[in-house]
Amino acid sequence: MSEGVDIRQKDWPMTRTLFTNARLINPETGTDGLGWLLVEGSKITAMGGEADTPGADERLDCAGQCLAPGIVDIGVKVCEPGERHKESYRSAGLAAAAGGITTMATRPDTLPAIDSPEVLEFVARRANEAAPVNVLVMAALTKGRAGREMTEIGFLMDAGAIAFTDCDHVVSDTKVLRRALTYARSLGALVICHPQDPGLSAGAAATSGKFASLRGLPAVSPMAERMGLDRDIALLEMTGARYHADQITTARALPALERAKRNGLDITAGTSIHHLTLNELDVSDYRTFFKVKPPLRSEDDRQAVIEALRSGLIDIISSMHTPQDEESKRLPFEEAASGAVALETLLPAALRLYHAEALDLPTLFRAMSLNPARRLGLASGRLAVGAPADLVLFDPHKPFLLDRFALRSKSKNTPFDGARLQGKVLATYVAGIPVYEAD
Repeated sequence: MSEGVDIRQKDWPMTRTLFTNARLINPETGTDGLGWLLVEGSKITAMGGEADTPGADERLDCAGQCLAPGIVDIGVKVCEPGERHKESYRSAGLAAAAGGITTMATRPDTLPAIDSPEVLEFVARRANEAAPVNVLVMAALTKGRAGREMTEIGFLMDAGAIAFTDCDHVVSDTKVLRRALTYARSLGALVICHPQDPGLSAGAAATSGKFASLRGLPAVSPMAERMGLDRDIALLEMTGARYHADQITTARALPALERAKRNGLDITAGTSIHHLTLNELDVSDYRTFFKVKPPLRSEDDRQAVIEALRSGLIDIISSMHTPQDEESKRLPFEEAASGAVALETLLPAALRLYHAEALDLPTLFRAMSLNPARRLGLASGRLAVGAPADLVLFDPHKPFLLDRFALRSKSKNTPFDGARLQGKVLATYVAGIPVYEAD
């Protein structure tokens, strides 16, 4: 396994590696079947069924296990600069590799925020020196993520910013957001927003309903998400910008999203793995590892979001990896920090949906690999001739009991601690080079 060395800077020989007897999960064609795949150097150069295989320098028998495009994870928080004790690019990169994630698009909600070309260039250099996977850096949409003045979007794009977002700080000044969207449209920049009415959601720790009332928790109505999305869609109609909603988690927001897509707006939507696999009842006895933003929703909302993924209305599944230290979580539920680590648990948690026969594997990898790669303008996320050889080999059926202290992330705030999960990553490849191999 790579120990944080930048594998892309090494002069690797042009070898031909043949993966045989693999269950190829192809989200682009929607197929799932046995076959072989040939990698030459950093690219996929041939694929086939179970017929005669080509010659190769190295043959890897996959023993019928799944071979899929590496996961492209939009919205990973890495706490450099400012809070390196929670997560570094090295620890996040190793966790991502162990989780089958080959590309991380990282958030700018650091200390300080990534809102200038100088900070972005420093972070990008640090990330690609330390992490064994691809790292793409997002920049803040407004200076300091304060929502008052937009950043220098053009200069930040020149420095390598892949998208622009204030993360969970909603830009409440509509005029500022309109100006930023208009400027982003002129440059073709992708803007990622957090659909939420900031007034209604302020201080909320749960979703309003009987459960929150019984627990005495400050709550927010699901309508806050719908209202935030409605406002953003209206601004998209004004500006024509490229827009991605980071998390759609409620049934109330889905009709607005469907109308926006039907009307031809350049809009995509994501959801987090926690909102797909957990619900508000998991908070039970005020367990702060289950406190995320937005708060966990009702089971009806969870099922509606799964159906939206199946139909393609929601495009992307992400980890929304948010490390928090013990001091931030071991507090009363209302005061505890929101967020959960998820780089290593994204795939096994997603496989819960596969084992429950809610989503098949090509649909899962369409949302975890193909669609996020397309939205970011990447060539990865596909099993296709000419595509980068960013791959994950995994056993979808291997059961295990998750021990949070075995996670490679520095922070251990996972809601899946002690959970019985099914599905393990066997190997991860970036540009054809193994960056993780299971023991």
